[in-house]
Amino acid sequence: MSKKTKGLVIFFVVLSIAFLGYAGYVIKGEKGTFFGVEKLPVLGTAGHTVPGFSFTDQEGNTRTQADVKGKIYVAEYFFTTCTGICPKMNANMEKVYKEYKDKPDFLILSHTVDPEHDSVPVLKTYAAKHGADSKNWWFLTGDKKQLYRLARQGYLVDDGTPGGDEDFVHTQWFALVDKVGRIRGLYEGTKEKDVQKLIVDIDRLMNE
Repeated sequence: MSKKTKGLVIFFVVLSIAFLGYAGYVIKGEKGTFFGVEKLPVLGTAGHTVPGFSFTDQEGNTRTQADVKGKIYVAEYFFTTCTGICPKMNANMEKVYKEYKDKPDFLILSHTVDPEHDSVPVLKTYAAKHGADSKNWWFLTGDKKQLYRLARQGYLVDDGTPGGDEDFVHTQWFALVDKVGRIRGLYEGTKEKDVQKLIVDIDRLMNE
């Protein structure tokens, strides 16, 4: 092989490597990672984000939208006297908590659907039962209408409509929210498979 031919071969090899590197960069930019692994979808109507809120956590601290800004979090709805789906949901949420409790940019927001009963002391006892630290797992109470409106119009975990005094939200869905307040996934909190997918998707979201 002549020097000229060798030079051409080396040139094309280098060019191919550069092209593959650029293609990987483009794929990463468009898809979220290399080799076509897509970013998590954004749910809801175009431009949908979780609206503002103000609730009280298990330590009596006021928690607002400003406190979740720049953080990834999982939102759920439950009530402390529930004997149906809630125990299973929060047993599964413990698994999520154990995975990410040391991550400063991760939170869990557990909203009560029964604020008349679930006072701050009641929520504190319930949180302790699940080994939750108020630093990054908040059990929240507040105005019932605001709690329900956020479930339906914010987190998209309930498709019901306001029903007056008889209105009640009872949903098994966990919502995954990104750092700018967009819903990036919904998962059935009673299903082990869905919870494992949630854990995987939190990792994906942290690496976007």
